[in-house]
Amino acid sequence: MNNPFFENALKAYQITSAKEKQNAVYEITQQVVLAGLHRGGFFDRAAFYGGTCLRLFHQLPRFSEDMDFSLRTKDNDFKFENFFQPIIDEFDSLGRKVEITKKDKKRFGKVDSAFLKDTTDVYNVAFQTEKTVKVKIEVDTHPPLSFQTEQRALTLPYTFMVRCFQLPDLFAGKMHALVFRNWKTRVKGRDWYDFEWYVRWRIPLDFRHLQERIREFNGMTVTKEEFMILLKERLSKTNIKDVKEDVRGFLINPHELDIWSNDYFLQLADMIVFKNY
Repeated sequence: MNNPFFENALKAYQITSAKEKQNAVYEITQQVVLAGLHRGGFFDRAAFYGGTCLRLFHQLPRFSEDMDFSLRTKDNDFKFENFFQPIIDEFDSLGRKVEITKKDKKRFGKVDSAFLKDTTDVYNVAFQTEKTVKVKIEVDTHPPLSFQTEQRALTLPYTFMVRCFQLPDLFAGKMHALVFRNWKTRVKGRDWYDFEWYVRWRIPLDFRHLQERIREFNGMTVTKEEFMILLKERLSKTNIKDVKEDVRGFLINPHELDIWSNDYFLQLADMIVFKNY
């Protein structure tokens, strides 16, 4: 099937390097995944969150790879495999063949994971230096609750609505990841970048949802004051060079990192605004 969607969509990006091409292809692929999930009725039961949600729906000025979803209610019997076919059909309608495989994995709680791998040769023809696109999809089937959602519009590959976490709850999820991710084995600078974005735009932090996430995933009950101590410990002790190195390849403007230091992030922590109830 000759469908120029991917080629036309790439024209919207200013591509000057192989990494920028890869980021653009990831982003277009993510939108097609969302379109397939929408057609399959996935968002009647689940909501989109994480850095890719922030990128696609709130213009976060960095690229993102993984796609994170949460069921709106706990369901241990949920099968993400039931939504494989709508995704496959969506790509097929655009002239692309994809292969989806399931991988059993536990993150903090029970998470249903899948890997979507583009097996079409077109990418190799268009971008000889690009690696095969592989998008990781994770669905939390037993999620922490106390979050709010909203419908957000996406216009590619057609116009449709995606149920997303509201910004204060997206912020809560990010702060949980920033503080409780195992930083001794993995420093994820994208968490730090997103934290800076939330503070700069004065997004209020939904501490109720953050508390729920900490209780569910870490078995702890913390106050705001206790959380701030944990946050500042993370911000002060992490090697800021490692943080910068992780996020640099995802940025449109790497000079945003020039101001970054441990002290800078400690000052950002004091600027957090908490949601009023």
